[in-house]
Amino acid sequence: MRIDILTIFPGMFVGPFDESIVRRARERGIVSIHVHDIRAWATDRHRTVDDYPYGGGPGMVMKPEPIFAAVEDVLAQDERRGPIVLMTPIGRPFTQEVAQQLASQERLLIICGHYEGVDARVHRYLATDEISIGDYVLSGGELPAMVLVDAVVRLLPGAVGDPESVRSESFAEGLLEAPHYTRPPDFRGWRVPEVLLSGHHQEVARWRRRQSILLTARRRPDLLARALLTPDEQEWLAQNLEQA
Repeated sequence: MRIDILTIFPGMFVGPFDESIVRRARERGIVSIHVHDIRAWATDRHRTVDDYPYGGGPGMVMKPEPIFAAVEDVLAQDERRGPIVLMTPIGRPFTQEVAQQLASQERLLIICGHYEGVDARVHRYLATDEISIGDYVLSGGELPAMVLVDAVVRLLPGAVGDPESVRSESFAEGLLEAPHYTRPPDFRGWRVPEVLLSGHHQEVARWRRRQSILLTARRRPDLLARALLTPDEQEWLAQNLEQA
């Protein structure tokens, strides 16, 4: 996969993609990430990329000309095509399902808005997808772009050493992930559940599934409403919720 990121603050991306899973995926040739400074496509000597909004109001708005020019030039650098994603608070919510959709593409181009946002013509005529990572306000689209890239890259085949760890993570099956334990088995009197020490893989899997369901019911009941539970799981959950 090729990922292109368009931003007016390219320095923000120095570091986040040079560590951990994303770094290894880049080294293995699984993904290539290219960061482009939108100011390089500004046409005046001051490299202006923003202006006052028509109709008045606070703040500045990113101009359409340099964004369109940047996208068109960057697209021409590689014949592969894919979504043109604008990171914006008015976009569709970013979920694991959306990450999986994007991970199936050959190429992503991400536009990072800033200031009060981008000219509406970028929304309407350039972006093919608009994504928000949450109902809160950030200074720009750079941090959301980093979140999106990390979530997408780890889904690419070969990016994570053990594919099973991706399949069992929170949201992968519509549920939160079960609790994890490691050594020592007894820490300050708090013991690891005996089933995890039993070596009985079927019972361990059953315990993790039930704990995942219970945790989701307590913390994210909205997710549980869409989960597929067996009648036995529904009965077990009802009993354990009553005991909570």
